[in-house]
Amino acid sequence: MAFANILVTLCLPLIGAVAYGLYVLYDHRSRINRLRKQGIPMPKGWNWLTGHMLVLSDYVNRLPSDANVTLATRELASEYTDTEIFLLDVWPVSPAQYMVFYPEAASQATTRLNLPKTVIQPRFMQPITGGPSMISMAPAEWKAWRSIFNPGFSAGSMQDLLPEVINSVQVFCDKLHEKASSGQLFCLDDLTTRLTMDVILKVTLDADLDHQNSDNLLATALGHITRWHSFWDPRVRANPIRPIVQWYYGRVMNKSIREELDRRFSEMKKGVHAGPKRAKSIIALALEAYLETKNEKISEATKLDDHFAEYVTYQIRLFLFAGNDTTSSSIVYVYHLLSKHPEALTQVRQEHDAVLGDNPSAASQLLRERPALLNQCAYTMAVIKETLRLYPPAGTMRQGRDGLSLTDRHGNMYPLADDLSITILHPSIQQNPRVWPRADEFLPERWLVEAGHELYPDPAAYRPFEQGPRNCIGQTLVYNEMRVVLVMTARRFEIRPAYDEWDAMNPQTDGFVARLARSAGLRGGNPGLKTVDGERAYQTEKAGTHPADGYPCRATLVA
Repeated sequence: MAFANILVTLCLPLIGAVAYGLYVLYDHRSRINRLRKQGIPMPKGWNWLTGHMLVLSDYVNRLPSDANVTLATRELASEYTDTEIFLLDVWPVSPAQYMVFYPEAASQATTRLNLPKTVIQPRFMQPITGGPSMISMAPAEWKAWRSIFNPGFSAGSMQDLLPEVINSVQVFCDKLHEKASSGQLFCLDDLTTRLTMDVILKVTLDADLDHQNSDNLLATALGHITRWHSFWDPRVRANPIRPIVQWYYGRVMNKSIREELDRRFSEMKKGVHAGPKRAKSIIALALEAYLETKNEKISEATKLDDHFAEYVTYQIRLFLFAGNDTTSSSIVYVYHLLSKHPEALTQVRQEHDAVLGDNPSAASQLLRERPALLNQCAYTMAVIKETLRLYPPAGTMRQGRDGLSLTDRHGNMYPLADDLSITILHPSIQQNPRVWPRADEFLPERWLVEAGHELYPDPAAYRPFEQGPRNCIGQTLVYNEMRVVLVMTARRFEIRPAYDEWDAMNPQTDGFVARLARSAGLRGGNPGLKTVDGERAYQTEKAGTHPADGYPCRATLVA
């Protein structure tokens, strides 16, 4: 009898949890079913148990196993070109969401309504940032932090930082020269990731850690965190080791950043200054803001408030990730597209000859003396914008709100709710053939034509840095980095993909663990497939949508 009572006592909570879970499931699917009956566009195959998870899985399985899930949603979106909005229900993986690739509806969400980031954004970003960050904060808190950091990313600050960017790119050039001289096969993504890490470390911490020549603690820790991170991939998210690895390296990052905060705080107390305010690093701006909120003079300050230091650490971790990861993959794709379009590379080189003289080796010094010359490289900027259009490195999600709605291109209303989110499909919106003539073609000239020309871009359809009040704070830095890279390398090196060689040396076969994960439904995609729409350098699930296999290539010196 006693055993039976114990068994009942143990089972009741489990029964209650199951019952509650079934109730929540039924309640959610009932609301989606009502929207379905109202005629809201959504993929066929929705069911009460799995929603659209099996539908999305079917599209994922048509791709290579490491392909980014946005490539699957882009294919799914091609079936909704009439409305350019549809509902996808993959709850409980994420909230049911309107998938949007109608430019006006995207502007409604990010600008006119300025909807907050989704409630799941903090959960997705927590392993990277460690806690609340600007990418996921509520509007009031976000606004306060954004105002602190805006001066560090102003046009003036970015111009002051240009010599540091040039110094880092010079090391990158030296690395490329070594690879070209040796004829070595190498992965370009590794070089660009180290380059952009050097730059963002300077911007955030005013630190010269020379990551391109040697590993450093912060970069290594962040690398481990991102390698074990995925916004969607079940085989990564379900791995029981992942949270342990990310927790450990998160502590490593926190400790390193806190030590730097305390060191810089001590320097400020001693009167060691970083120069004009607009040239100060993110860490210096944060410390200044701290003293202002405390209404203290630096000489009277004792120690940093732990809560403030913790929140600054979260923001610095975000900047290190965003300023490193997405920029590095975008640089790779610039080289990739120029290798596929030699006529564009020729125009880039001709522009650099015209603006910077015909001696490529003198370009860096000339830029140091006359940084405004960078703004005269209009075709170079057009190449970069067209690259970001075809290979957007990130996306955005916004939270719905009861009583509001989106409108599609026919005037149909899509009711929002607190439990619905909006995902703006950057690949689909930036390659929407209704909006972009010759949408799949690489045409830098579309960024050079006047309004009224058939190629002139719809401003609302170009969103690599998103739009509205919460657009990317670092877009000027990204444009500067990418332009300096091209100015200093395009006339000196030829970079060609070498996937055939790579694939011959690295046959893709699933091991036992991978086969077990696939049989359990924890791993999607086709392990034997190596291209997406014929493209071998497809965007992968690795953090900032890095190219497949790190972009194996060879570099040669231009005669």
